[in-house]
Amino acid sequence: MASILQRNRPLTFGLIAAALVVVGVGADGPTESITVEGLTFDAPSAWKTAKPRSAMIQKQLTIAPTEGDKTPAELTISAIGGGGGGVEANIKRWQSQFKDEDGKEAKIEQKTVKGKNVDIIRAETAGHYFPPPFTRLPDQPNFRLVGAIVQAGGTGYYLKLIGPDKTVKANTEAFDKLLASVKSAAN
Repeated sequence: MASILQRNRPLTFGLIAAALVVVGVGADGPTESITVEGLTFDAPSAWKTAKPRSAMIQKQLTIAPTEGDKTPAELTISAIGGGGGGVEANIKRWQSQFKDEDGKEAKIEQKTVKGKNVDIIRAETAGHYFPPPFTRLPDQPNFRLVGAIVQAGGTGYYLKLIGPDKTVKANTEAFDKLLASVKSAAN
């Protein structure tokens, strides 16, 4: 057996190198460039385009549930002229949609991250999700939201990754890579 491996050493190393490349591609996965009203970003190709459930949503992607979850997560992107009420009002709105175990408003973490040519406000919260009444969606325990707000060229862009806690956590790194790829045509 050892002599077979030695004779085929180039083939063996070639197969190992090919396997490492395939594993590497699977880990990061291919991306798809998406543009929403002048804002461009790269989203994982595994996140599938879905019909927006509201006229306020310009683009919607569905993320398959992680093992053990039954409900997929979704990424919605909205672009609102005039800024859409500003950063703080929207962060507060997102926070008010989540309650902690005691029924109190869940805490929300907020920080500024860099896109390609824009600053992005990133926010994250989790708990029992109570969607806005106009969505007609049921409330959901154990949900997480990772959101981002970009203000560019007089438009507010709102990206919301929301779904079961486990599924959203499993996709947070991909969402953060998406944010790093954000580029505004207005800047």
